[in-house]
Amino acid sequence: MTVRQDQLKNGFRIVSEHMPGLQSAAIGIWVTAGGRHERIEQNGIAHFLEHMAFKGTQRRSALQIAEAIEDVGGYINAYTSREVTAYYARVLKDDVALAMDVIGDIVLNPIFDPREIEVERGVILQEIGQAYDTPDDVIFDWLQEQSYHDQPLGRTILGPTERVSAFSREDLSGFVAEHYGPEQMILSAAGAVDHDALMKTAEALFGHLKPCKGLIPETARFTGGEARQEKELEQAHFALALESPGYRDDAIYTAQIYSTALGGGMSSRLFQEVRETRGLCYTIFAQTGAYADTGTTTIYAGTSADQVAELASITIDEMKRAAEDMSAEEVARARAQMKAGMLMGLESPSNRAERLARLVQIWDRVPSLEDAVAKIDAVSTEDVRAFAEQMAVQAPAALALYGPVSGAPTLAQLQERRAA
Repeated sequence: MTVRQDQLKNGFRIVSEHMPGLQSAAIGIWVTAGGRHERIEQNGIAHFLEHMAFKGTQRRSALQIAEAIEDVGGYINAYTSREVTAYYARVLKDDVALAMDVIGDIVLNPIFDPREIEVERGVILQEIGQAYDTPDDVIFDWLQEQSYHDQPLGRTILGPTERVSAFSREDLSGFVAEHYGPEQMILSAAGAVDHDALMKTAEALFGHLKPCKGLIPETARFTGGEARQEKELEQAHFALALESPGYRDDAIYTAQIYSTALGGGMSSRLFQEVRETRGLCYTIFAQTGAYADTGTTTIYAGTSADQVAELASITIDEMKRAAEDMSAEEVARARAQMKAGMLMGLESPSNRAERLARLVQIWDRVPSLEDAVAKIDAVSTEDVRAFAEQMAVQAPAALALYGPVSGAPTLAQLQERRAA
């Protein structure tokens, strides 16, 4: 498999990887325009725009967009994150040009019909309401807000109801004009693709675009803080976040190995101690996520009202214990899980196309898999213990609690336990 990368004169980037033996391809446009690129009065507009892309263009109605891909047995979708908005499709190899044409159409030529804006506004408001009815969704929004208080990175991707209720056609067009320039776009494809053909089509579809600078996102500052809402639910939801490296920092590999060993699987410390030994919860996990300039290691669990205090205390104790006696065997197991997860995921052309796009966005190139594996293998037990010490004692923290949580400790009390 060979990765090829090119760039049009206007800054539009193309990256692809041919995967021999496949009869299908994944292809999409990744735009560096997510939640953190919004001004406060725009909060939620990147996600609104993603919805509107499928509601009609100058050449196709909403139904024709869906039919164009589904008539050939493919599928098309999109998502918005805090750093990107992606529009992508999966089709058979003979339909790659069609998929590119449809994706290019919805990205470049949305008409923003006022009637469709009102219809989709209702859909998004329902989506926001559904999120508030899903405790293990809303708690992560609150945790993000406390981690990056009063910053674009801390705001919800869906946006607040009052903002979404007020967005106009001009607001949508303005965000596109500001952020959807060729330098902000990456065409990524994997599977049964021909790079030269992709280049030719990309030139035809995107070569006319004029460069635009876009909004440089505000540098993230992990502030920490606490959000707590008492509500009559079956479970108390507990989420703790700790400041971690961004994805341009090689320490991200240590952070990910640490969180995997701490709470990344059934053999992890938190799962074994909190669930298997003490029976305090059904779900508990730790994970590390990263952005360009910051990251968070997050621990989440759902438990009963009378056990949330014990669960929180044991979580801190396990974090401190990891700094003292994390074993070489645990680190080796976590490294193996990371490498296997990465390599297994790359058997999917959709995952591979997304990885290519993200790497080009981060580094403007695609480091080899061998480089990534070598960096994972280079993380030592001593590295993980040192990172565990930082997480247990020093790292700034944020806490979110939801449900019957009157008996849960405060962030200040957890900080005292960390320092003890």
